[in-house]
Amino acid sequence: MVFLTGPRQVGKTYLSKQIMSSFKKPVYLNYDNINDNRIIKKMLWPEDTDLIIFDEIHKMRGWKNFIKGVFDTRPEHQAILVTGSARFDTFRKTGDSLSGRYLSLRLNPLSPKEIISETISPYSAAESLIKFGGFPEPMISGLNFPEDDALIEASRWRNQYFTDLVREDIFDISRIEEVKTMRLLLDLLRGRVGAPLSFNNIAGDLQISPNTVKKYIGVLESLYTVFLIHPFNKNISRSLLQTPKMYFYDTGYVDGDAGIKLENVVALSLLKLTQYLFDVKGVRSELFYIRTKDKKEVDFAIAIDGTLKTIIEVKMSEAEVSPNLKYFADRFPAIEAIQLVHNLRQNEQAGRIKILRLGEWLAELEV
Repeated sequence: MVFLTGPRQVGKTYLSKQIMSSFKKPVYLNYDNINDNRIIKKMLWPEDTDLIIFDEIHKMRGWKNFIKGVFDTRPEHQAILVTGSARFDTFRKTGDSLSGRYLSLRLNPLSPKEIISETISPYSAAESLIKFGGFPEPMISGLNFPEDDALIEASRWRNQYFTDLVREDIFDISRIEEVKTMRLLLDLLRGRVGAPLSFNNIAGDLQISPNTVKKYIGVLESLYTVFLIHPFNKNISRSLLQTPKMYFYDTGYVDGDAGIKLENVVALSLLKLTQYLFDVKGVRSELFYIRTKDKKEVDFAIAIDGTLKTIIEVKMSEAEVSPNLKYFADRFPAIEAIQLVHNLRQNEQAGRIKILRLGEWLAELEV
């Protein structure tokens, strides 16, 4: 089986229906649809179906046992695609193991490479992601309508998106009193993107315990609303205990200036790259940031098999090399050091450090 996960409205259903066109007798079943729900529970799809797509099946009680049974008793020719807007291990954690029966893939918002065309340059693609985020609907508005109208449409879409997220997805796995607090947490996190996240400070602001804050942020991670980046440490368990930074899957939801939103765009692009390398190519790639005890910090670091390969600093217009990037580049000569600059006339080289046009570099990534 293939398990395809990602944020709601990122394009999983659209992609699934594109995949259906490659099969002769496919069936699409959404657990949220009352008619499809009945077909799923009674297993009423035709026996000669060559592709079954189960959407949002993780909301079904005992879904793991159900899917395992369907897979183990299916005709040899039958393929199964399971999609959902939450990580499958978040729901219904009990049940038979599906180990060895599925491949997990993640679908993320659009990247510069997916936006550029004959009329859209890498620079313009990055600009569009800053303004509209990478979700298909607001991005399509941004590419096809006057900017003022597109921004209004994107704002309307985003308001509805997060209203539905709180009302439906968060409510599915939380109590009513928690939903109210998580709505406040979401608003608070919008202004804390890219900075080390203090659970104690957030707990004080919301009048709840730090452990509860961690739990709620874990829920938002599971729903593909936010993602955390931890500081790199060769001892990974120590890294997880140190202060993470947080970013949104929807850059348009970030409350901050263009520089903060640009950093979010890069964070999401790098996350997408590391997940692609892991899911598709089997490379153990991870995204971190670097921070020393004396607060020398570099925005991002990519590790392969636990070894740092690339460190990246992000700037809106500053071409002068970041002192912190230079500090780490001087001490770790085997690591590639890059400063990405959005408003840069031409690529430069400063010793070992590459100063590169941000949009072009992102557009050359594999995804």
